[in-house]
Amino acid sequence: MLNLPKFKAAAVQAAPVFLDADATVDKVCRLIKEAADNGAKLVAFPEVFVAGYPYWSWLTNPVDASPWFEKLVKASIEIPGPEIRKIAQAAQANHINVVVGVNERSKTGVGTLYNTLVTISEEGRILGRHRKLVPTWAEKLTWANGDASALRVHQTSVGPLGSLACGENTNTLARFSLLSQGELMHVASYISLPVAPADYDMAEAIKVRAAAHCFEGKVFTAVSCSTVSEEIISAMEPLNPKARELMSRRNSAFSGFLGPDGRVIGEPLIDEEGIVYADIDLSRCIQPRQMHDITGHYNRFDIFDLRVNRRTQQPAQFLDGLAPQIDLDATEIDGAELNAFELTETK
Repeated sequence: MLNLPKFKAAAVQAAPVFLDADATVDKVCRLIKEAADNGAKLVAFPEVFVAGYPYWSWLTNPVDASPWFEKLVKASIEIPGPEIRKIAQAAQANHINVVVGVNERSKTGVGTLYNTLVTISEEGRILGRHRKLVPTWAEKLTWANGDASALRVHQTSVGPLGSLACGENTNTLARFSLLSQGELMHVASYISLPVAPADYDMAEAIKVRAAAHCFEGKVFTAVSCSTVSEEIISAMEPLNPKARELMSRRNSAFSGFLGPDGRVIGEPLIDEEGIVYADIDLSRCIQPRQMHDITGHYNRFDIFDLRVNRRTQQPAQFLDGLAPQIDLDATEIDGAELNAFELTETK
């Protein structure tokens, strides 16, 4: 008997405490509790919410922006580490699944950062740490390429759950790789991008990408996007005389939910801070697939062949015969291998 979950989900649209990881983690924990208190079993947070987006790369040249890169490195976090542990404990305490974006600092390269999405179960277990495969445009000045070691769909209390960061939701093959693993609930995390070209409608672009994934894959999507606070604008203002004007542009953030027909569920949030909720019934993913099931009967796998390299990228391999140690940079952080990071061992 197939019984697919029904649940309430929450998508956060908010600004971080800019370049302050500890304060932003505290904000994450407060919002986790708020979402759970309102009945949510899944809460999605924006891209690199801990603890901010490198807007300086869009506002000035790389040389003048370099001191800001250093500030971001110092405000980034390692995984595992105390910051993500605190978020995991909040997920466990509130019995809610969490997807949150962070700036992740490499353990082996102090100047190497990743745009990372962390998926945490309602039991407080880290299920996956997905590093954005390709930073977008000016982001290449900040983040390194990720690998596909955590390009995975996780079995959770809210069903098969996958996630991608911002522009990755434009990558057809990345999206298909999640659908092919049985994804039914997708989280798409974004940042507000008022500094995009003048003819680019960020809110509309976010909605279009989510609608494409939902309609093509017959899945639900939770979209979580950040906002630009006065704190961020004031910090960036000295870098560019037009910074305030550029960063105050409206229609730059969209958060909400879309269903398997590609339509928006309820009223999304545009630009303003808040939490938007939706009631999700994953059984609604079934009937549309009688028409189009692109990971099943509505495809030709004898013609098309997608191969995904999910091996972890490492700076070096040491073949010295020492006993293996659990290391999130050297193993897949999925399933049983996560025993090294269960809360009971890290409190």
